[in-house]
Amino acid sequence: MNTELMEALTILEKEKNISRDVMMDAIENSLISACKNHFGTAENIKVIMDRETCDYAVYAEKKVVEEVTEPALEISLEDAEKIDSALQIGDVAQIPVQSKEFGRIATQNAKNLILQKIREEERKVVFDQYFEKEKDIVTGIVQRYAGKNISINLGRADAMLTENEQVKGETFKPTERIKLYVVEVKNTPKGPKILVSRTHPELVKRLFEAEVAEVREGIVEIKSIAREAGSRTKMAVWSNDPDVDPVGACVGMNGARVNAVVQELRGEKIDIINWDENPALLIENALSPAKVISVMADPEEKVASVIVPDYQLSLAIGKEGQNARLAARLTGYKIDIKSETQAIEAGDLPENYMEQMGLMGEEGYTGDYEYAGEGAYDGYDEDYDYVGYGGDYEEPDGQDEPDGIELVETEN
Repeated sequence: MNTELMEALTILEKEKNISRDVMMDAIENSLISACKNHFGTAENIKVIMDRETCDYAVYAEKKVVEEVTEPALEISLEDAEKIDSALQIGDVAQIPVQSKEFGRIATQNAKNLILQKIREEERKVVFDQYFEKEKDIVTGIVQRYAGKNISINLGRADAMLTENEQVKGETFKPTERIKLYVVEVKNTPKGPKILVSRTHPELVKRLFEAEVAEVREGIVEIKSIAREAGSRTKMAVWSNDPDVDPVGACVGMNGARVNAVVQELRGEKIDIINWDENPALLIENALSPAKVISVMADPEEKVASVIVPDYQLSLAIGKEGQNARLAARLTGYKIDIKSETQAIEAGDLPENYMEQMGLMGEEGYTGDYEYAGEGAYDGYDEDYDYVGYGGDYEEPDGQDEPDGIELVETEN
């Protein structure tokens, strides 16, 4: 038993996570390479290695001939009989090769071959480890700034957080631990190249999966995310269990779960809304916290027209258009937002709409209704999904609806 070689291979397997069989194959190849350098050919070299005991033997197969013309491939009958007296002309003799006889160059080449194989396997092991984490989050330690890029240590490999993948305004100190989204892992001759991000929308999704058990188990699904890194994120969620409130599950008791994500994102605001298969309801939710009078959505053209109260117009659009922009990304619809006054001027609402709304208030409507609008019934017509708010009204018994306005009672 070759105990020294076995111990060396065991250490490599534990520390470097390199398979013993792979290293034994490398040793066999190095011995064949050394024989080629020593004898000038390796076509007739045979290496026998016991994978259990790590004992090995090297043989050169030579043909027995009367007169030797190629010493590397042939042996005389006289010399062959010294090895095995039963050998005859035309037989193949197995001549033991002592590796100690190899020259310095042959030995060095064999050593380099083994070292190269170890380095290749190390890179392969690290690549496989981080390739499994692609499209997932990892925890890294900030090492240093390299220009505008940041070097991050991920454990067995380093990653570079480029300027484009950094959130504007975020600064990190050396040794600080941060969460990163692994965008891509490439295998290069110098080792794995890992691209990480702090701006990717999937970072928010993975953080919620880590914090919210219902998301991790698939009870609550994150259907869509729209993010402007460092400022605000809108996230639409859906529950596969009618007894589980998706928004409540993501927010947590006293906001504990969402606050943990916000803290990791350095104070980035997160709006969590209910996903709805009806695009009009989804758009209405997406424009939260703004209140909506009506939504007309065309699923084929992916466009929607939204009417909001005059005092809610700036809130619906948001600072520098952020709220409307994120709502459009979240829903996939191009959204046109108008105020009540603009809608009346454009003919989207009846001219006496304001008077009718005032009449309703005077008549004492205090329940919850949705204003369906002209050309629609029960909040839906043949061409559009259409929904909105008409204020808090309650229709007294026997009270007729004002002309031109249809009131549709909501579930609550």
